[in-house]
Amino acid sequence: MVGGGSDDTVTFRRAGVDDIPDVLRVLDEAAAWLRERGISQWPARFEAGWIDDACRRGETWLIEINDRIAGTVTLDWADPVWADISGQAAYVHRMAVCRWAGGLGAVILAWAADTARSDGRDALRLDCVASNRRLRAYYEASGFVHRGDVAVGGAPGQREQQGPVTIVSRYERPLHAAG
Repeated sequence: MVGGGSDDTVTFRRAGVDDIPDVLRVLDEAAAWLRERGISQWPARFEAGWIDDACRRGETWLIEINDRIAGTVTLDWADPVWADISGQAAYVHRMAVCRWAGGLGAVILAWAADTARSDGRDALRLDCVASNRRLRAYYEASGFVHRGDVAVGGAPGQREQQGPVTIVSRYERPLHAAG
């Protein structure tokens, strides 16, 4: 039951540049909720420049429940954080859910796995700040396997060449053809 009702219609639509304010609103709401709990997963506020390229490439999605924006996710086809591990994978980034749409994370991960599988990928990969034990446990309970920790540049949620260093835990879920 996502969003509170069994009749909920969940849809995924590509976020274009005109949708950037909506994507930022969802990300900032999730970031504030995390910070209230003392979790430094993401910066206090996201900047449009951090998501603009992904929106232009068609990699960022808005998730709606009954035509109301409920979440966002970016599904990339490459990630340099994983350069040392081979395989054809899809990469989940900036997955965020509005508080009223609790339970949507599992739907997003299932959609990402199906999308990756349809594109011939053999794994779904993601990462999170290593100190976020609750999120790590969530990913492990969702079938992801820890594939090591790495250092990335920039504030949590960024991928920069300079700035502070953040240790992230990488997770991978193998995708097997259905049937």
